[in-house]
Amino acid sequence: MHRGRGRFILFSLLPAFVLYVVFMVVPTIDVFRMSLFQWTGFGGSQTFIGFDNFTALLGDMQFVRSFQNTILLLVIVTIVTMAGALGIAAIMVNPRIRARNFYRFVLYLPSVLSIVVVAAIFSAVYDQKNGLINGSLSTVGLENLAQVWLGDEKIIMYSIALAMLWQSLGYYVLLYMGGMSSIPADVYEAAALDGAGAFRRFFDVTLPLVWGTLRTTLTFFIISSVNLAFVLVRAMTDGGPNGSSDVLLNYMYKQAYTNSSYGYGMAIGVVIFLFSFALALIINRSTKREVQQF
Repeated sequence: MHRGRGRFILFSLLPAFVLYVVFMVVPTIDVFRMSLFQWTGFGGSQTFIGFDNFTALLGDMQFVRSFQNTILLLVIVTIVTMAGALGIAAIMVNPRIRARNFYRFVLYLPSVLSIVVVAAIFSAVYDQKNGLINGSLSTVGLENLAQVWLGDEKIIMYSIALAMLWQSLGYYVLLYMGGMSSIPADVYEAAALDGAGAFRRFFDVTLPLVWGTLRTTLTFFIISSVNLAFVLVRAMTDGGPNGSSDVLLNYMYKQAYTNSSYGYGMAIGVVIFLFSFALALIINRSTKREVQQF
């Protein structure tokens, strides 16, 4: 009977395992392999050049700039999204808040929109002449504060960061609300009787009890933000002006599929893979702590 049950489990898992190997493991190995070759990607011979592609990356200032932009987005958007989601969720779980379901809907709506749709919305919002921001500033007599939001190299990354924040915030608010709603009310009552105020209860009760959820979502958010940044940049600016908004994935795409430097693009892909893996490992180790239970 145990043998038959084991076969059933094996055959049930086999299709998913095969698909995972074919569409995840094999392409990943191929990326590492092709990073060691010089190839246009559209036919012709593949020339083995070893680690020359990686050596070239060290002197590629646009690659360095793309790396810096990626880190900037990850730091800004992660900190604001996680802190904002925790704070809003802590407020929204209060039963005295009226129309909570409406606020949940409003907050969550951007998360169900396609990233391309989000890019289109913010491209319109940032439009220099007819955009919502510059138009509103002109209406109230503050036209001198109007900016070229997607054309100024100094502020363009912050404009993209705002779009990422708007798209992501509501999803994590609902996740944290779910975790906070499961905390028994008597835990807060006991803390209040001990003289703990609202902020003290948040940091000493709420945060430790939702730490497991925060830890998991933090890793997921940072890794997914690498992909989200690519789609937004690709749709809104394509790395412009003058490459000032390039992120790693967009620069990889340009090199591999626009500049016909497939091997060089795959070397960038390897760096992205190792960077994401190392980042996830660092987050997992740095946020590890004893699980708090109620």
